[in-house]
Amino acid sequence: MKTRTLTTVVAATTAAALLAACSGGTKASGSGGGGSKTLTLASIDQGSIEDVVKAFEKANPGVKVRYTTSGADQYQQQIRTQLSSGTAPDVMSVWPGNGNPGATYVLAKPGYLRDLSDQPWAAKTPAAIKSVAQYNGKTYNALFGQNGIGAVYNEQALAKAGLTPPDTWTKLLAFCKDAKAEGTPAFALGIQDNWVTQLVLYSMVATTVYGPDRDFDAKMQAGKATFASSPWTTALDKYVTMQKTGCFQKNPLGTNYEASQQLAATGKTLGIIQGNWVIALLKQKNPQGTFTLKPLPATDDPSQTLIPAAAGAGYGVNAKAKNPELALKFVNFVMSPQGMNLFVKKQGGLPSLPDTGFQVDPSLTELSQFIRANRTVPFMDQRWPNPKVQQTMLSGLQEIFSRQSTPDKVLKEMDTDYKAGS
Repeated sequence: MKTRTLTTVVAATTAAALLAACSGGTKASGSGGGGSKTLTLASIDQGSIEDVVKAFEKANPGVKVRYTTSGADQYQQQIRTQLSSGTAPDVMSVWPGNGNPGATYVLAKPGYLRDLSDQPWAAKTPAAIKSVAQYNGKTYNALFGQNGIGAVYNEQALAKAGLTPPDTWTKLLAFCKDAKAEGTPAFALGIQDNWVTQLVLYSMVATTVYGPDRDFDAKMQAGKATFASSPWTTALDKYVTMQKTGCFQKNPLGTNYEASQQLAATGKTLGIIQGNWVIALLKQKNPQGTFTLKPLPATDDPSQTLIPAAAGAGYGVNAKAKNPELALKFVNFVMSPQGMNLFVKKQGGLPSLPDTGFQVDPSLTELSQFIRANRTVPFMDQRWPNPKVQQTMLSGLQEIFSRQSTPDKVLKEMDTDYKAGS
């Protein structure tokens, strides 16, 4: 999911998400230039990259990292321009798969990324993650974490409202109605940032589409299925039903990602539908709060529920990096147990490589259980043939909320872009 998406999601990744994705901001460390002791870095991991940079600099005395952080939408608009003009940093955030303008396939195909297949961690990458870190059989993305999308609940707000997380679709709608009656909307939704629009939909699609048919992506690729004639229609109808039922706060289109975090963190809503990466951000806004990710149900049989879960955004090395040796050293640090565990702990995620000694945060207990039980599906956009499909979906979802489009129209437009291929 962010656009992570997760592909986004978010999250994540986020959202992209889907789609990993974070709110905007800029930080800097060290002095200018691209000398042997200075690394340049562009990241969407605001709130977690800072500690990783500090640890990397501490492990490499004399090294300075000049870095910037920005939101997913802004970053995706900038990175291709920087790469094509020769102004891109040594290391940059790169999403897995092919779902958005900053994704692995999109950046590796024109030769913007350095081949990382010879790095020590590449051969250890699990097959499911390796498939979206590679292009033409070569690894281009250091994917350090796994993320999932679901309903992240504010435990204190739930207790105050006297409500419990629903595990069926019928209970979800009742939960939304009860929360609204209590004066506290169930979920914050910040779709002023368009990458956020996909997260609820991906949660619905995981169960309604992939629950009955794990081979749906293969059928799409073979031309034997379409968005508009599949249970994607059911998933999108459920998303619209949630909006009509009052599951979200007023004016989601006027609420950005940052503001939606504030609502959920402070108990103005009972939770937020996001990638697990949002938990660390919620804790920053409310250090005393307790937040837990649970699956978002789409049917009335809890045993059918699946969670969108996949690798979040990782890091790629600029093929024309001014400091390639230091760039490789940084991505290898990110993929080491120290760097990986630091990253995923700060983000509230799970490591992509086994045997790192990572202790799962209690907030992610159910996500970890779903991953181990193979009750997850990749963020949908990671397997699409081009980033235009996702962009059409994101803008289309905003238009549905503003009543400028309809679910049928958006899905048909996605089909058109999908059939256009890579």
